[in-house]
Amino acid sequence: MKGSLADLAARTAGELAAAVKSRLGRVQNRTRPIDGYFTGAGLSPPLPTRP
Repeated sequence: MKGSLADLAARTAGELAAAVKSRLGRVQNRTRPIDGYFTGAGLSPPLPTRP
């Protein structure tokens, strides 16, 4: 996320907010990076929940 925003040339706070929202949407449903974060922190990844 941080790397994808590093080269962004947002001119306004609104443009920056839209870019962040877009990038968060891309990773929202990806479980592998989230599981990797928990594992790297020495924690067990959360169990999937049913809606």
